[in-house]
Amino acid sequence: MNRSHSFLRNLRKAVRWHRRLLAGVSAAAAVYFALAAVSPEPPQTVAVLAASRDLPGGAVPSSGDLRTLHLPRDLVPTGVLRPGSDLARRILATPVRSGEPLTDARFLSPGTLGADLVAYPLRLDDADIAALLRVGDQIAIYGATSTATPAASLLAEDVRVITLPNPRASPTNAAGALIVVAVSSETAARLAQATTNSRLTIALTAPPKAP
Repeated sequence: MNRSHSFLRNLRKAVRWHRRLLAGVSAAAAVYFALAAVSPEPPQTVAVLAASRDLPGGAVPSSGDLRTLHLPRDLVPTGVLRPGSDLARRILATPVRSGEPLTDARFLSPGTLGADLVAYPLRLDDADIAALLRVGDQIAIYGATSTATPAASLLAEDVRVITLPNPRASPTNAAGALIVVAVSSETAARLAQATTNSRLTIALTAPPKAP
């Protein structure tokens, strides 16, 4: 008889414990579904291209300069570039900050360079001279050396200015001012060599006459 009573008591305890457990699970489930019912749906996102580091004006972004951002659809800028866009000949018209989504407005328009030309970022020693320039100006570039016999040589002529990066958008400690010009590969190599031992300056010229 005692054994029967003991069995019944244990059975009642087990039933009460399971009831409390089921009640707790039911309450937790009720709270979860209630929160799920009133919680807003997560916003839809769009994958866009962004700069992975600060980029200067005149640069042609490579794959290492880019990363993918997922932005809420309502925050996607007009003209934004998507992953997979071909940037092989897209030239930045202005500096871009790290993390900034890239849009078509940040790049020079197609056809800016012309055939067989490259965009060459050129640092002039005198920022005041660079301030006189406008996009589209034709210039001649001179290199002056400080030697026993001072001399200046014409490095390139009929060079077109294609963009003028804003120094305040990407400040550096470098002196002078940066401009971006369209030149041939040979002229770019000549300018690169001249920057190592010459002081570069420019003169505004008239556009070349049509043949």
